[in-house]
Amino acid sequence: MTNWALWGTLVNTFAVLFGAFLGLAIKAIASRLSKTGKEDEPLLQEGEKSSASRFAELPSTVQKGLGLCVLLIGILGAVKVQNMLIMIVSVVLGAIVGELLDLDRQINRLGAFIEGKMKGKGGNVAQGFVTATLLFCVGAMTVTGAMESGILRVHSTYYAKSMLDMVSAVIFASSLGIGVAFSAVGVFAVQGLLTLAAVLAAGTIPVAITGEMIAVGSLLVIGIGTNLLGITKLKVMNYVPAMFFPIGLCPLYEILFV
Repeated sequence: MTNWALWGTLVNTFAVLFGAFLGLAIKAIASRLSKTGKEDEPLLQEGEKSSASRFAELPSTVQKGLGLCVLLIGILGAVKVQNMLIMIVSVVLGAIVGELLDLDRQINRLGAFIEGKMKGKGGNVAQGFVTATLLFCVGAMTVTGAMESGILRVHSTYYAKSMLDMVSAVIFASSLGIGVAFSAVGVFAVQGLLTLAAVLAAGTIPVAITGEMIAVGSLLVIGIGTNLLGITKLKVMNYVPAMFFPIGLCPLYEILFV
């Protein structure tokens, strides 16, 4: 089953669903705990947190722990690079293109535009759907995971993304409601199409080139990990074009240096 190209996408889809419904349940529990916490506040020692406060901090703590896991996954993928020069040039050229196009800003503008159009059309359901879909479907891990699943039938990036999306779904569902659960449809559609595109590309792009593309993508995943840990504030989306430069750079390297 794990050799199926869409397996990682399915895991991610169900992780979002599970996280969304868990978030709705936590919202109900937190509401009860907050009432209990108010009754217990006079009994708390100075600096001591109520059970409701500690409960609310769990998603953030777990997300930082997952950031460490994402960092490790990125490192394990990046060290498989076969040609460091191609990776360096790809990142430099990709960063230039991404920064000139300002992809991160364009994506944020698209999100703001869609959210603006959806306001008043379904209330929190629409807002939760749009917000969560953009968060789960846009980013380096979506593209890198699709390439790994479609070309190598390896789903480690999508497994890590599934955990991150599940935690995010818990947080968003607890505030935006059931609309977050519907974003699972968007996750399946976007990641499924990208994965199928990678399957087709695997038959046309040499293995050596796809290996370099995935290594560059893994380097971007390291950036996501450091962002989650609060170490950096990289606009990782601006580096996504770097993943595609090995398609041209690998043949050029063969001509010039081999």
